[in-house]
Amino acid sequence: MTVPNVLLSGIVGSTAYGLAHAGSDVDRLGVFAAPTDQLHGLHRPKESHVGTAPDRTFHEAAKWCRLALGGNPTAMELVWLPAELYEVRTPLGDELTGIRTSLLCAQRVRDAYLGYARQQFRRLEARGAGPVSTETRGRTAKHARHLKRLCHQGLELYATGRLTIRVENPQEYHDFGERVAADATAARSLLRYYENAFDDTRSALPLRPDESAAEGWLRRVRDRFYAPKAAGSR
Repeated sequence: MTVPNVLLSGIVGSTAYGLAHAGSDVDRLGVFAAPTDQLHGLHRPKESHVGTAPDRTFHEAAKWCRLALGGNPTAMELVWLPAELYEVRTPLGDELTGIRTSLLCAQRVRDAYLGYARQQFRRLEARGAGPVSTETRGRTAKHARHLKRLCHQGLELYATGRLTIRVENPQEYHDFGERVAADATAARSLLRYYENAFDDTRSALPLRPDESAAEGWLRRVRDRFYAPKAAGSR
């Protein structure tokens, strides 16, 4: 999969969180710019390129901005990575990390992170009780780790306006995953704890995101990748 005009990309997922094990996939996420002239025709270019082996997802600049303005946890992850996990950095990519806090607001971060955490919880509930295969147990533990991480990172971002990608105590997350794999209902109390914590925490984030920051950056991207045709060409 060849993606043109990559502005920013890096290693995300379990490797970035510090939760990877020997068999874990290495996930990559990035932002690219479609050539500006392609945005004006009848058929618009693809907004996302997704590939496997290796696992890679690249979003076009406008789509990434929309995701980020909605508080999407995966989109936000890209602009808070430790420096050593970036594989492509350009001046426009660095600009994007520079406006990351401007794209946030309290309600959207709360809704997005708790919403994703609740999705993970519903997956755990759907597993039900009784004997399960080794594969199902492993998948359940993974969903539980993601549930805990989303809750913790979301509350941190909500409360401080900052996001720490690498978890402080990976073993704590693995232990939690194993407990939930043995009894899926064990995740309920953790989710309830964080729902209450969001209610009791005053957010450092504004009521609305600064869409003008995203708009200004996106216009600079469009200027950079605009190539006017020579006079007389069709």
